Amino acid sequence: MSAQTAEATPANQLKSLTPITWKFPIVYTILALVSLISFGIIGRDGQTTFRIATGGDLFAIPDVVVSSTVAGLILSLILVVMAAASIYFAIRRVTLAGWFPMVFGIIFVVSFLAWAGGGSGGVIPLTTLLAGALALSVPLIFGAMCGLVGERSGIINIAIEGQLLAGAFLAAVVASVVKNPYAGLLAAPIAGALVAVILTFFAVKYWVNQIIIGVVLNVLVVGVTSFLYSTVLSEDPELWNARQKLPDLPIPLLSDVPLVGRVLFDQNILVYIMYVVVIALQIFVFRSKWGLRMRAVGEHPKAADTVGIKVNFTRVRNTLMAGAIAGLGGAFFTVGSGLAFGKEMSAGQGYIALAAMILGKWNPKGALLAALLFGFSKSLGNTLQSIGTPVANELLLMLPYIVTVLAVAGFVGRVRPPAAEGVPYVK
Repeated sequence: MSAQTAEATPANQLKSLTPITWKFPIVYTILALVSLISFGIIGRDGQTTFRIATGGDLFAIPDVVVSSTVAGLILSLILVVMAAASIYFAIRRVTLAGWFPMVFGIIFVVSFLAWAGGGSGGVIPLTTLLAGALALSVPLIFGAMCGLVGERSGIINIAIEGQLLAGAFLAAVVASVVKNPYAGLLAAPIAGALVAVILTFFAVKYWVNQIIIGVVLNVLVVGVTSFLYSTVLSEDPELWNARQKLPDLPIPLLSDVPLVGRVLFDQNILVYIMYVVVIALQIFVFRSKWGLRMRAVGEHPKAADTVGIKVNFTRVRNTLMAGAIAGLGGAFFTVGSGLAFGKEMSAGQGYIALAAMILGKWNPKGALLAALLFGFSKSLGNTLQSIGTPVANELLLMLPYIVTVLAVAGFVGRVRPPAAEGVPYVK
């Protein structure tokens, strides 16, 4: 036997002992069959128009008109082939590349849109769909980044919901009083950080269960903001709760590129700040001294302490910064969208942001993609409702919460939180 064969044998033997994971191949197969039967074989008569360009774009792109049934059938066959490939690789115990589920999901969604737009010659405005997805994802992305920084430091932050709501409230009030939306934008992170102060005070100093603290803070913020809304803001809304909107700041040339230009580069400053926050965290969490220390106190605080890292100080500082990030996300509900403050207007977005963080495996890039998935599902429901499809809008509105449950249940794969999260450190 050659040396190369001898070296490969133990690896092959170990590979053969690895259990076959059928979870994802089963899901791919079910979705492929649903697409084939519903969108392809049964289908809908008529054509679907995918509108890519809008008026004022740098150059024109004609609409893509497809037969609903034919497009659904072709795309469904591609999904069947991909499902068969996933079964084959599962038998061979080969892990699929990360792009595989993304490509599969995109093809399934396009197949569904081709079916949904049929019958009445529906027009799918892709630019509007994607722009709405990004807008609905902004508070989720800020919230997910907040949870990521806190939990990487060892502090469980269930209070993201309260921090988003506090940021929305203070941004609306300050912007209304000063008559300037940028003033509200500056005030929003202060509100989120104040909620984080209470969280760290009880979690770090008195070692209170961090999950209980987070739930209590959410209830506290809802109660305080609802009380002030009913007693102060409602009595004189022109002074305390007038609408103030951050202006859009289109980037020359880039904002005129069809499809992506209107979506990514014709936004207000809050969305651009979101880009900076995600990119900065992706770099600093894994490639800086600050990120190394943060991950150290979240994984093994005792070892971090032995090399001179101030564990509790690091946790407090990072959690306050995380609260400020969530406060910025809350500003999108009011000054970012040009809306007045309303009771409980965060509407559970903080919990979905927490699920996006888990789905993204405590990684800024992964949390971003997960939050965009939740936002896209909401935007999809709004778009399909406007073109009058036979799909009940309530079913589409359920999708983010279904994905949330699956993420928390670990269906997306094995996720491991920071080892020391939620555990108070006693020097």
